Formats: sequence, structure tokens, C-alpha cells
Amino acid sequence: MARTTSRSTSPPNPQSPRNRTPQPLPRRRRTVGDFVKALLAFVALAVLLVGVPGALVVFVGWPLPGGAPSLSWLQQEITVSTFINVLTVVVWFAWAQFTACVLVEIKAALSGVGIPGRVPGAGGSQMLARQLVAAVLLVGATAASFAPGLSQFGQSLEGNQKSASAASAQQTPGLFGQEQQAAATAADALAAQADQAAAHADGGGSTATSANEGDTKYYRIQPPEGRHHDSLWEVAERHLGDGRRYKEIYQLNKDREQPDGSKLSEASLIRPGWIMEMPADAHGGELVEMPDEAPKVSEDVKEQISDYSKTGDQRQGGGAQEGGGQEQGGGREQGGGSSVDHDTAHIVLPEQRPAAPEKPAMPQAPATPEAPAAEAPSATAGTGSEGFDFGLPEALLGAPLLAAGLLGALGRRRRHALWQSAMGAVGGRGGMQPPTPTGTAADVQDALLVGADPEGVRLLDRSLRGLAASLTEENRPLPTVYAAWLTGGDLHLQLATPAGRPPAPWQLGQDQTFWVLSHADAERYEDVDTAAPYPGLVCLGTLDDSRLLLNLEAVPGIVSLSGGEADRAAVFASVAAELATNGWSDRMTITVVGFGQDLTPLAPNRLRHLEDVEALIETMEAETRQRRGALGAAGHDSVLTGRTGPAQHTRWAPHLVLLAAEPSAEDAVKLAELAADASRLGIGYLVGAESGDLPGAAWEMEITRDGKLLAPLLGLELAAQSLPEAQQRAVVQLFTDADPESSGSPTGPGDGPTGAAPPFLVDVTEQGRPAVYARLVGTYEIIGLDTPDGERSPLMHEALALLLLHREGVHPRVLASALWPRGVTDDVRDALVDRLRDWLGTEPDGSPRLRADRTGRLTLAKSVVSDLDVLRSLYHEATQGRGAGNRAVRGRMLTDALVLVRGPLLADRPQGRYGWLTHEIIDAQLPLLVADIGLALSEFHLEKGRAEKAIEALDAAMGSAPGDERLWNELLRATHATEDPARLQRVAADLMARSGARGLPPRTEALLDELLPAWRSGATAAG
Repeated sequence: MARTTSRSTSPPNPQSPRNRTPQPLPRRRRTVGDFVKALLAFVALAVLLVGVPGALVVFVGWPLPGGAPSLSWLQQEITVSTFINVLTVVVWFAWAQFTACVLVEIKAALSGVGIPGRVPGAGGSQMLARQLVAAVLLVGATAASFAPGLSQFGQSLEGNQKSASAASAQQTPGLFGQEQQAAATAADALAAQADQAAAHADGGGSTATSANEGDTKYYRIQPPEGRHHDSLWEVAERHLGDGRRYKEIYQLNKDREQPDGSKLSEASLIRPGWIMEMPADAHGGELVEMPDEAPKVSEDVKEQISDYSKTGDQRQGGGAQEGGGQEQGGGREQGGGSSVDHDTAHIVLPEQRPAAPEKPAMPQAPATPEAPAAEAPSATAGTGSEGFDFGLPEALLGAPLLAAGLLGALGRRRRHALWQSAMGAVGGRGGMQPPTPTGTAADVQDALLVGADPEGVRLLDRSLRGLAASLTEENRPLPTVYAAWLTGGDLHLQLATPAGRPPAPWQLGQDQTFWVLSHADAERYEDVDTAAPYPGLVCLGTLDDSRLLLNLEAVPGIVSLSGGEADRAAVFASVAAELATNGWSDRMTITVVGFGQDLTPLAPNRLRHLEDVEALIETMEAETRQRRGALGAAGHDSVLTGRTGPAQHTRWAPHLVLLAAEPSAEDAVKLAELAADASRLGIGYLVGAESGDLPGAAWEMEITRDGKLLAPLLGLELAAQSLPEAQQRAVVQLFTDADPESSGSPTGPGDGPTGAAPPFLVDVTEQGRPAVYARLVGTYEIIGLDTPDGERSPLMHEALALLLLHREGVHPRVLASALWPRGVTDDVRDALVDRLRDWLGTEPDGSPRLRADRTGRLTLAKSVVSDLDVLRSLYHEATQGRGAGNRAVRGRMLTDALVLVRGPLLADRPQGRYGWLTHEIIDAQLPLLVADIGLALSEFHLEKGRAEKAIEALDAAMGSAPGDERLWNELLRATHATEDPARLQRVAADLMARSGARGLPPRTEALLDELLPAWRSGATAAG
């Protein structure tokens, strides 16, 4: 067994993904400062260990009584000497405890095995002892290569005493360089043997081509030589022809004692000098076949292999090799059954649960008569019945959770801008409609509408919060979750370690590390008042129709992403956008570096952009210290134990760092030091790298040019979720256009009645009678059309309502996704469009009333009108058209407009339909429009002293906008104009009742103070 001049007789494909074991941190050169620190630490230890007891003996002497205690002692006066003796006993106990801490730390540092034990009650003492011992050993042979440095030791006591899993404990850089020390020792011992073994290997050539059945082959892990540390993936790639067979090697060798006394417990963590038993078909010049080739290696190596071979009988599970053989020809790991590796921190595809026929994918929407068994539309571009290209940005079509988050955040932004504009308007307001997107922005908005899965987000959020609430009731901690899978309608949580049986209705999955919630059980969850347990989950892509969400804050170290710069940027943008807008997180901080400055409009309260890595390191060093201190003060071992209990606080919110550009070598080491304890603190790091060679990387991934996300050691090959630059810009444009301050929209304060006109104006004269008139404000009615066939009538009415609310046009795929949220085939969609076109009929010139514009979007002819169109047109005409200069026209049009308001929009819509209205802002626009009309009509009447008419108009408007503060204030002014204080007092009392526990708004209180100074005493008496 030797190291040959070439790495193997069958070198790996250079184009294969380079996903290797987490890399140890580079050795740190000892400086003069290190020697000074070591000297000072040695002096401090000498003073504390020898000087303190010596001083006590010399200056105080024996502090305890010389005889047996008696009751008379209790009656004696407490003198200064007594006090000094008591204090001396306390100091002796503190010295003994500190000495024990020093001994424990020295033993752990010199043995290089395990983590230092915890001395009871010695938190601060053991921290000090660790710092001093580390400083002394810094210049010694036993700690020549340890990292992450002195600053880390004093802050990581609690985190290193307790590990959530074997992955977390062993992938974190060890205290006092235990792992690096063992690796360096093994490498030194191997150096002398390697030359001899190389000669034998070169002379013998390949030794595994004709192995006898009874022979066993071994491989010794090589030290790094101008390359990364060896990994089981590379060993399998060189000697078995397929890196994915690394699990066979792992199963043959796990839990067997190695020459340095340690054991293989994770497939991703191996050390130079370790011996690996290989499968029978292994080949290559670096292998040793025992006993045939024993003479070819040195006596030391032969003895180590011989001793190691005797541990084979102690392995658990005799079928390990058989299990590996089953995977040999299976290609990519599918997870489940015996193929699941319970001892590694790998992300595996959950097993598909047996499902009933035609089980819908999550989420589920009520079925429609039109498509009882419709298939989901393809994400690729298709061609409609009229020859138009119906293609939309595929990246968003294939990202339903991301699209739902963006769509929900965009709706909230538009509503906020609308209310902000309304509350700041003076003397009326126009521009009720946000700017209509065009070009790429319109395509992206349509893609969001088609691809969004708000029901899936809702169920995911409720399921996770419900799980947290159930565990809290059972007084159980939250388990560490590495990943979540949405597959087959079910939610699978992959745990870092087994955590017992999950609370009902959750069930165990394919093994103890999977908790599963069926779609039917998820629907029974209701909203619960608990913190989001896993806000760091973010979607990375799909694998075999299963969607993977990786929990970035739980990864034991850095997650690195390599690949082309543009491809990496698209993945980073997708991760940042989803984290900033997802619906299963309460609060978090997302720090982006090297990209994403333009993404901050998506969520200014969550997203933070830093200019460079130096600023990032400075920020994260401070936050890491703060979080460690907060956890220690609260008595928690990780953020999970403090996130959902009574100790909820913002400090438990995750902080996710996204660094797109590869850091320098020095900065990479600093980041690795910070990430060593990050998972315990709720901090996650996703860092870009040119080649994937990143110190401290626990999990390594690569994005390819064809959109594949590869992570061989994790067993993943995903269709990656990404947000390309062009679509990223369009998404940001949608958000900035929704903000009046940033977009220059005329809906801001001071615009008065000169705001922008609505997108569609109706001829409100007698000559402008429409051919088809639909009443949407209130009960849905259609005038001018025959009622369609009974079974299709609800679907046709819903489609027409969607078109009437979007006069700019509706993309056919948006129409289909609105009517059939679970998906529908193109032929069913086109058949509906054809029937809708036939139902609406044609214009006098023969043109259809339903037509497609040059982009393929469906539009209605101007002769098809809704009462909402008339309402907007009347208000616009009264305030900015003919009514602006003619008082009589203005009064008549405002009165006609208010008469049209018969109730809320589509008041009688059937349950289970019109779900697309949740994406609209019409529910916020309509009350504001009605309030604007009521305010304008009230002003019109008050100008002539008609207070009663003004009150009547305001009361009518408050029926549709009962919470509009502007109506409240105007109603107080109109009532004051009646000069009836008692009536004004009653109105004030009514408004106070409407306001509830919140009380009256400040401006309303100020107005009452002016109009009715005694209102507070009256309110108190009424109360």
C-alpha cells in the first residue's frame, strides 16, 4: 500500500463535480506575538496554580478550626479574623476548581481525542483556563496547526460542550486542533513509509486485477499533496469507478478503530493515515491486497493493516457490503430503505408514501366541473389557438414558493402605498390604480401569478408552527432540521439526529430521522400563535418531482456554491428573494455581500447590503459574540431551545449571510472561524467560490451551466431554482413602481384631484350605453347576455370577472391558473376561451368582443363594461373632467357614483372560487374609491351649507369603508355644522365604539378637542 506517482490508475473525469470533504483550516504561522502570549499565559498559570495557594499558606495559614465544632461557636462574636478565614476557604475552593479546569483542558489538548469535559459550575473558570492553556500550547508541537484562534476559545464554551449531532461536532474545527493534530501526526508517520510503498507499487503495477476470492483489499488515506485532503468520494471514484459508491466503503469501515485510536463516524470526515477496507472489485495501484501483497509494504504498514483487519468482526450489520452492492449500479442515490445512511449528515430523497389514485399535489383546490382530471400545464412555452406565444419566464414558473412570496409581498407593498397615499391626500385624490407593468415586468408579473402556490406556503407555515406548538405542549425541544421535502402532497422533515416519535398527526418516515405530515393532516392545522420554528428554510430546487428546502441556519459550517459567476448570482438572488419574502418566517436578517444591492426594495426590513467582506466580518464578529452571550445568559444550548418557548426574543431570529464573491484566503479562514459555531447560534453562511475549494465548508454544491445543482457528497442532483438577472431587475421594478415615493407616481400627498386617470374610462353620457354590462360591486349580475349552460355558468362568470378587473389584458396562462389552481391542459384552457368568446358575441362590425392583443393577452372590447369601470369614470369625470369646472355636473356625477355602490365586490361569490382575488388589491382600492367619492360629495354639500346631505353621503360611504379615518373626521365636521352638541357627542361615542381597544386615531382626537372640548369627560361618563 503506497503512494504512487500518479493519483490513481484510473484518474477521475476532470469535468466531474468537485464536492469534497470539509477542509481543515490552513495552519497558522507562529509569530512573536504568539510567543509573548504564551509567556504571559504561562506566568498567569503559574501565579494562579502555584502563587495563589503559596500566598494563602504564607499569609493566612490554616483557615479551618483546629477542633470539633460546638454550639458555643454560634454565640461568639464574628471578628475580622473569622471573616478572613471564611473568605480564605472560598478562595481555596475556587483555586481547586480552577486547577481541575486546567487539568481537564490540558488532558483534552494533549490527547487530541474528544471535547474537553465540563467541570461542574465552572463556566467562567473553565473559559479562562481554556484561553490560558490554548495560549501556552499555541507555540508547542501539540498545537502548531490549530485554529480558529484565541478569540474563539473564550466564546465557544457552551457551544462545544453540547452538540446536536455527530455532524455538527466533527465538522466544526476542533478545540486545540485535535483533528489537525492527529492528521499531522499520521502524515508524519506516513511520510517515511510512503517512499518505500511507492517503490513497491510502481514495480508491481495494478494489484487488484486478479484478486482471489478470499483476499481482502485495503487503502490507506493519503495526506494532502498539492490538492485537497482525500475523501471517500474520491477514493471510490479512483478505485471503484464511481464516486457514488463511497457508501460501500463507509459501511465496511464505520465504527472500526483506526491506528490513531479514533473511529470513522461520518463518511465526510476521514484523516490521513487511516486504513479503509475496500470492496472486492476495487482496483488501482494504491491498494494493498492482503495477505498476497503483504511483502510489498513496510512492516509498520503491514502491522497496522493486520491489526485493523482484526476489527472487522466487530462491525455491525453483516449485510453492509450487500447493501452497497445494491447501489452500485443504481446511479444516483434514491434514499429510503436499507440505502439510507443513518450515520451521515446527508440530504436524501424521502420515500414516496403509498397514495390514493389521483391524489392532488400540495396544495389542493376545489375541483371544477371543467377539469375533473386536468394535468398541470407545462412550464415551457406553448402556442395558443390564435398562434401567439404563451411563454413566460420559466424560472419563476418553476418556483411556486418563491413566486408566492414575491406575489404576497408585492400585494402588501401596493396596499401600503395605496393607504399611505390616501391618508396623506389633501382635497381629493386620483391615481387609484398602480402603474400597469409593461414589457418584461408584465411577463414577470404574469409568471408570478401562474407559478405562485400560496396554498402550499400556507400549509407549510401552519404545519411547521403546529409542530412547534405540539412540542412545546409536550415540553420537548425542537429537533434540528437539515432539510424539508415537499413531495407527493406530503411534507417530510429530515432531522440531523433521531428525536423520538413526532407528535400527532406527524408520523415517522422511512427511518428515525424523517418526520412526515400528510397533506390531509396538514389541512387540519389552524393558525397558532407561536414563533416560526425553521425560518431559515429556503428552496434550492427539485429532484424527481420533490422540492427541497435546505435549512441554512442549521448547517454545521459554511455552505459553498461554485460554478459560473452568472449562474451563481442567479441562485444567490433566488435564495435572497425567497428568504426576504417567504411566508413561513416571522423575522430574520439577510445580509448580502457582493450582489443584491438592488434587491433591498423587496424587503427593506429584512435585506441588508454590505459593500465588502471586511465589513461583513466586522459585523458578524460582533453579532457572534452577542449571540453567544445571550444564549449563555438565557441558559439555552441553541437558538432552537429559545425560539418557541416563553423566552421568545428577537435574538433568536436567524441571520443568514449570502456572500456571492469568493473571499480571499485570509477572509475565508476568518469566515470559517465564525461559522464553526454558527448553527447553534442561528447564523447561516452561503458563500460563493470559483472552484469549491473553501476552508471550513461543511457542504459543497456546484451550479452548472445547464441549471443543475450538484452536491455529490450530499447525494443531490437538483434542477436548481434560480432568478436570472433580467427577471431579477423586472421583479425589483414591480416593487419600486408600487412605491409612490420611489416611482414618482402621482398618487402621493399634494396631488389633489389632478392624479392619473384610471386605465379604462367609460363614456358616461346617454350615448355611451354598453352592449354588455356587469355589476360587480355587490351581487354579481350580467345584463345583455344570455345565461350560459348551467354547469359552465360559474366558470364563465368567473373568467369574465377576471377580464373585467384587468382591462389591460390577461395572459391565457394567468386565466387558466386563476380558474384551475391545480393545473389544466392547454386544450381545456383554449376550449374555455372559445366558449367565452362565443358567449360575449361580436361587435356591429363583426369583430369579437373577446380578442387577443399583439402579446397574446386576452382583452375585452370597450362595449363590455362593469359598474366598477363606471364608478371610476364618474369620479374621474367629476373631479378632473367636466365636473371640475361645472358644479352641477360634479354633484350629479358624484351622486350617481355613490348610488352604484351596493355592497362589497362580488358579494355572493361561491366558496372555493375567486381565490385569485387574494393576489389583487381591488379589495383595498374599492373602499378607498368609495371613501373618496363620499368625501367629495360631502364637500360639495357643505359648500352650500347642506350638512344633512353631507352626513347622508358620508354614512353611505362608511358602509363600504367603515374604518377610513378620513370619513370619521369629515363626519365630525359635518355634524358640528348642524350646531347640535348632543348629536356630535353621540357621533363621537359611536366612533369610539367602532375603534375598539385601539382607541381613536390621534388626528381624530385632535379634531374632537377642537370641535367638542368636553368630549373626553362625556366619553368617561358613558364608559
